[in-house]
Amino acid sequence: MAARRALSALDRTFLAGETRESMMHVGVLAPFSPPADRAPDFFRLLVEELRRRPKAHPPWTLKLRHPDLLASPFQAWVEDDDFDLDYHVRRSALPWPGDERELGILVSRLHSNKIDFHRPPWEVHFIEGLEGGRFAIYFKVHHALVDGFTGMRLLVRSMSSDPADRDTPLFFSRPPPERRPAHEGAPTLDHLFEAVRDQLGATRRVGHAAMNLVRASRAKDRALVAPLQAPRSVLNQKITRNRRFATQRVSVDRLRRVVRPHGGTLNDGVLALTGAALRRFLLEQDQLPAEAMTTMLPVNIRPKGDQGGGNEVGAILASFATDVADPVERLRTIVASTRRAKQQLEGMSRSALIQYAALLLTPMLLSQVPGAAGRVRPAFNVVVSNVPGPEQPLYFRGWRAEAIYPLSIPFHGYGLNVTVGGYVGELDFGFTGCRDTVPHLQRLAVYAGEALEELEAAG
Repeated sequence: MAARRALSALDRTFLAGETRESMMHVGVLAPFSPPADRAPDFFRLLVEELRRRPKAHPPWTLKLRHPDLLASPFQAWVEDDDFDLDYHVRRSALPWPGDERELGILVSRLHSNKIDFHRPPWEVHFIEGLEGGRFAIYFKVHHALVDGFTGMRLLVRSMSSDPADRDTPLFFSRPPPERRPAHEGAPTLDHLFEAVRDQLGATRRVGHAAMNLVRASRAKDRALVAPLQAPRSVLNQKITRNRRFATQRVSVDRLRRVVRPHGGTLNDGVLALTGAALRRFLLEQDQLPAEAMTTMLPVNIRPKGDQGGGNEVGAILASFATDVADPVERLRTIVASTRRAKQQLEGMSRSALIQYAALLLTPMLLSQVPGAAGRVRPAFNVVVSNVPGPEQPLYFRGWRAEAIYPLSIPFHGYGLNVTVGGYVGELDFGFTGCRDTVPHLQRLAVYAGEALEELEAAG
């Protein structure tokens, strides 16, 4: 029987949000260093191998049943009977010797291109011509098919921790991990009553959290950020389809050393660096809001050991403390804000976490109404995501991955997205922005790196 998969409510949300300007695909950029014994015709041999063994497995062979009606209530994932691997796996080259700037320009252009929904919504590009004999992989997939957590996990499955391994199959050639159902057979009456109790409990818990947000807003509680508390900014305007992408690398140990004395986590450190970069970037343009800018942080809610699949994320809101000039005081304010936000999630079931995320994100839909972006108050200013990554070096057919940079989604009213992935003791920042709404995006990446130095000097 052909593979088929229903869409979750969140999958449908990402499809409904797809427009010419707000394209809901995510991506990864990974540059690689060559092995000492690299074959001069490595890429030709790789392409020939793929043509000899074009087998692919779900979800990579799934396409939409109604590609021209994305918001159809009858939408579903169905098997692509005419799956064409040559369409999805592509070979590109930079004029040799290509530098990081030229690679960034090419990836920005590739990320600006819309996904073809008449086919399974993903592409992988092998980019040759980098200086030093290096190459890069750029992979993109629509968020309705898999979320960033799943995409990262599945791409990593194409790599090996053994530099001598030359046979690891590409991610689309590997069967998906088996998932055991929660219980066998038809649900019993006890199961149904348990589900109803869980749902009612989740709704009550979310209602209590919502009242906390209302009270905090009325009391002007700085720590607990509520939807629509974000100030208007130049980042929260109508966007175009063109993208820019910039990267930064930060040592995990260095960041931990500056946040730990203040009771902060690595996520707090990421927000502190991003907030400092935003403050400096907007001050230069005389566009810094007087109020603190805010962020939405997606939260992975899968149980430990879950390999991913589909979309399962919660969310919290927190302050960037961009109205605070002192870097240490700004960090402390961020720590207090995320701590209050996480207290809201304590004791919530997975169902409640999803409901709470929907509550926080619903005001965002106002910005998607035609003509509303930039005129209504944003639900938050910038999305910042942290995607866990591998802690050991990875190799693709003997080529060592130097970094794994995530790319994400700007959309109407939210022209900048910051996603961070961990890899071998480093945090790899990916800044994805609208080319026209956020000019000079590379400066943000540079300022984030310098913000760590500023915190170290102030500590």
